[in-house]
Amino acid sequence: MEFLQDTVVLSRLQFALTAIFHMLWPVLTTGMAIYLVIVEGMWLRTRNPDYYHHARFWAKLYVLNFGIGVASGVPMEFQFGTNWAPFSEAVGDFFGSVLGFEASMAFMLEAGFLGIMLFGWERVPPVIHYLSTIMVAFGANLSTFWIITANSWLQTPSGGEVVDGKFVVSNYFEAIFNPFMAKSVSHMFLATLETSLFVIGGISAWYLLNQRHPQFFTRSLKIVLAAAIAVAPLQIYVGHLSGEQVYHEQPAKLAAMEAQWETIPAGTVAPWSAIALPNVEAERNDFEISVPNALGYILELKPQLSEPVLGLKEWKPEDRPAMVGLIYYSFRIMVAIGFFFAGLMLLSVVQWLRGKLSSEEIGKQRWLLVSWIFAAPLGYIAVEAGWIVRCVGRQPWALYEQIRTVDAASKLPPGNVLVSLTGFAVVYSVLFVTALYFGSRIIRKGPDLDRPLPGQGDRDLTEPATHEPDSRPVEAQ
Repeated sequence: MEFLQDTVVLSRLQFALTAIFHMLWPVLTTGMAIYLVIVEGMWLRTRNPDYYHHARFWAKLYVLNFGIGVASGVPMEFQFGTNWAPFSEAVGDFFGSVLGFEASMAFMLEAGFLGIMLFGWERVPPVIHYLSTIMVAFGANLSTFWIITANSWLQTPSGGEVVDGKFVVSNYFEAIFNPFMAKSVSHMFLATLETSLFVIGGISAWYLLNQRHPQFFTRSLKIVLAAAIAVAPLQIYVGHLSGEQVYHEQPAKLAAMEAQWETIPAGTVAPWSAIALPNVEAERNDFEISVPNALGYILELKPQLSEPVLGLKEWKPEDRPAMVGLIYYSFRIMVAIGFFFAGLMLLSVVQWLRGKLSSEEIGKQRWLLVSWIFAAPLGYIAVEAGWIVRCVGRQPWALYEQIRTVDAASKLPPGNVLVSLTGFAVVYSVLFVTALYFGSRIIRKGPDLDRPLPGQGDRDLTEPATHEPDSRPVEAQ
């Protein structure tokens, strides 16, 4: 248990805990906000009551995630001043200001219009309400932009140089538009949208499997499926571009992602490691199953490598990622889930074209509905795995090849960090259980399809909603 006496390790564990927990919530809100824009837009365009009830129902899950995301995100950022003060002092001129942009621009925009989106249906004109929903979605995704921009800069620091231990910015826009920024923002945007689509689809499938409101939730499943037709394959392609960028910009991370110990020369047709047991101490893989001639296709979409793939042995042990097994399998989990989503989307489209997704037939597609329910949590796992690859793979650097993580941590007594780490673990466990409890209540209760439409005497939002069976004629649904 030597790590309990290591301040740097404990601070890294604490930041990992807070980041992994916090990431669960904005992943859904950023994508679900776009879904709310879609269904409210359809409501204004068609005046079909189903779209209005969709907007009201899914907004409940949105605000639950928003609240937990705020509660868990603020302490995470404060750690830059407590556990990582030397790092903040060194990079604060850029990194701190970008985090400030996220709070002042994105979070305030989202929070400012959220109240109108939730409670303004009878209080503001429809156009203003729709504008508020758009602003909430824009703010949520603007937040993603600034956070990913800041993290991308840590991966490929640009726009200045470290002088006397402090990063001095010479070109602010070059720092913002660093080499990793565009692909990273695109990859994360698609990840949040894809996760949200399969969560909404999974919840809809649960209702359909239980024969609750089939017309209503067939509609939501078809909406997310139509969006997934574009998002799922596009995410795989953008993920490939991100991996290709790691190949060129962060070769040590790529070597860890592939558990590649020996350098593969340029011009080689090399196998791709599908499963391996990396042995860091022996600097080799104890076991490995490879796909012949596949590495070039994965990295460059062609058999021969145009550049060498550097092996981990090219770096001293202290200059390369240490947790090779974690990085290696996190990457494969993320990729596998991405292809599973694309495959499920394709199968669902086939069934849709066969007429099997009508409200009368969809309940018979039990295997398909179970697959969508199974897919609901997978997006979270893929996102968390991707962030592990991204951040653990950057080690031992806090600012890539500029500032080491060991030099970025505050000099705190290990006992103090252990106490705060334990406190976060307890509080976040309570928040997680609470969120699951209230989320399950919202889902079990279901949509209030008897809620009056705007302009027809919408009751006060604090009044308990009654849930009645969906007995309306098909024509009205």
